[in-house]
Amino acid sequence: MNAKKHPSTKLFVLDTNVLMHDPASLFRFEEHDIFVPMMTLEELDNNKKGMSEVARNARQASRMLDTIVAGFEDSIEHGIPLEEPSSELAKGRLFLQTEPINGKLPTTLPTAKADNQIIGVMMHLRDKHPKREVILVSKDINMRIKARALGLDAQDYYNDKVLEDTDLLYTGTRELPADFWDTHGKDMESWKSEGHTLYRIKGPLCPDMLVNEFVWQGGDRPFHAIVRERSGRSVVMETLKDYTHGKNNVWGIMARNREQNFALNLLMNPQVDFITLLGQAGTGKTLLTLAAGLTQTLETKLYSEIIITRVTVPVGEDIGFLPGTEEEKMTPWMGALEDNLDVLNKPDESGPGGGDWGRAATMDLIRSRIKVKSLNFMRGRTFLNKYLIIDEAQNLTPKQMKTLITRAGPGTKVVCLGNIAQIDTPYLTEGSSGLTYVVDRFKGWPHSGHVTLMRGERSRLADHAAEVL
Repeated sequence: MNAKKHPSTKLFVLDTNVLMHDPASLFRFEEHDIFVPMMTLEELDNNKKGMSEVARNARQASRMLDTIVAGFEDSIEHGIPLEEPSSELAKGRLFLQTEPINGKLPTTLPTAKADNQIIGVMMHLRDKHPKREVILVSKDINMRIKARALGLDAQDYYNDKVLEDTDLLYTGTRELPADFWDTHGKDMESWKSEGHTLYRIKGPLCPDMLVNEFVWQGGDRPFHAIVRERSGRSVVMETLKDYTHGKNNVWGIMARNREQNFALNLLMNPQVDFITLLGQAGTGKTLLTLAAGLTQTLETKLYSEIIITRVTVPVGEDIGFLPGTEEEKMTPWMGALEDNLDVLNKPDESGPGGGDWGRAATMDLIRSRIKVKSLNFMRGRTFLNKYLIIDEAQNLTPKQMKTLITRAGPGTKVVCLGNIAQIDTPYLTEGSSGLTYVVDRFKGWPHSGHVTLMRGERSRLADHAAEVL
């Protein structure tokens, strides 16, 4: 293998799980070189059967390798330039293992194991190119620990992480400083439109604000508004509808805190097509979303029906196959929906048709408008005028998230709910979850909005448990 390249470029040895996690990882190492051991190819081959995401990615990785290698069979030893196949994303070269490598592995490591063979290749490369940095890239934590224990460089595959630190994630809300109006109130214009007051203001904080970001100020005269437009150093803010007041209730639900009020302003706004609500258990994500959905489906007829889907990842052991139709199979996963419908359909003693009969009739009407769908059958579908709720969205990968959101046809609103502290999927972290990804990518788009709900409203017990446990 020819390694007379500039020593400042690194040589990355890819573990199989990186390719199975993101087949496009071959093009993500910029000017550095990539080395794919024979064992990695062997493991790709072993994992290509089936319909799972992993099998699909393994096949995709094999196809990409085939495309890259085609036509360069003679020069594999010298490295295949990646510039052309990657559309100039990567400037490095791809090396495949072309010779048997008998790396001197410690006697404690059984050579039959694929991971150990890849570590053997690493040791061989390190000895062969002492001037170059040879780094193992693996998503397997134990593999990285083993490599480091043997004095080798190892790191995680970071390219799929949207944020290194989830504390930096956009919250959708911004507190204005106490002197905000002194520094921004000069030349302020204000006018009224459709029951809202709008302000055009200029000042040093304006360039940092994003469209559809909520701004607020506490104190004796609280101010709550949403940024409607931004151009240069000026923004247009619009005051909010107050959903904490009984007269503005949504399907009998009122906002109990500031963030819930922000969330309802997004959910009830037909101009906002995509909404993400983050928050720990009991902050009211599902309840607010369902209340807004029922109002706009059954009362204002803006949407024809509500569709709810969620990832079927069990917290404990799986309970095996379930009998029945798609709807019936999804029932165990939809306990949260049932609980919220019970709250939303509490009997109104004073109203007409009260009592159990009226309640049962309303429940039937509500159920006829709510469809529960499995994620597995979403490809190729288009939803027209639907209110699509993606629950537990933190368990989705960015790719699955894209598949779901691109189902939206004209007149459809998509709401993603989740809590990135509760990820049940083994290979996702807070930084690489699809929910983190869409919050980060959609911020500032005029037809999307995001709110991180802070305060639990479930019960004093639930709030205390969330704090101390």
